Amino acid sequence: MSILKVAMLGNPVLRRKASAVKDAGHPDVQRLVDDMLETMKEYNGVGLAGPQVHMPVRVIVVEAVKGAPWTTATALINPGFEPLSQQKGDDWEGCLSIANMRGQVPRFRQIRVSSLDRKGKALTFEATEFLARVIQHEVDHLEGVLFLDRMKDFATLTHMEEWQRFWLKKPV
Repeated sequence: MSILKVAMLGNPVLRRKASAVKDAGHPDVQRLVDDMLETMKEYNGVGLAGPQVHMPVRVIVVEAVKGAPWTTATALINPGFEPLSQQKGDDWEGCLSIANMRGQVPRFRQIRVSSLDRKGKALTFEATEFLARVIQHEVDHLEGVLFLDRMKDFATLTHMEEWQRFWLKKPV
C-alpha cells in the first residue's frame, strides 16, 4: 500500500467528471482502494474520492462514522444517492484538497445510497446527518464539484486556525 499525492484546489483533475469503474474486483481497483484508505487515514480524513488522488474514477472511501453500516473504513464504487426528503442542514465542511479551510455547506439530511462494494456486490443503504454529508461531499468530487461551490456565500469560509479560535466555540 502507498500514500498517494492529494490534488489541491486549482488542479484540473478536481473539476472533471470521473469515469465509472467497469470491474470493481480488478486488481488495479483493489490497489487503488487500499492506497486511498491509507491516504485518507494518513491525512486524518473521513472521506476521499478518486479525483482527489489524481484518479478520475468513481471510487470513494469513507471512514466508519456514526450511523455507518460498516465498522471499518470502506469503499463505495460507482456511488450515487437520492435524497429521502428535501430537508437540508448547514454544517461545517473541510476537504483534503482545500487544506486548512472550513465553511458551512447545506446538504440533504437523509439520503439513500446505491453503489458497489469493493468486491462488486450491489450495496444500498440509508445515511443520515454526518454520514450523509460525507457521502454527498465525496460524490460531489466525482462530478467535479467542490464544497466551495455548494456554499450559500463565503461569509463562513475560514482558515482552520481561525475556525478553531472563533467558530468552533459558537453555536451555529
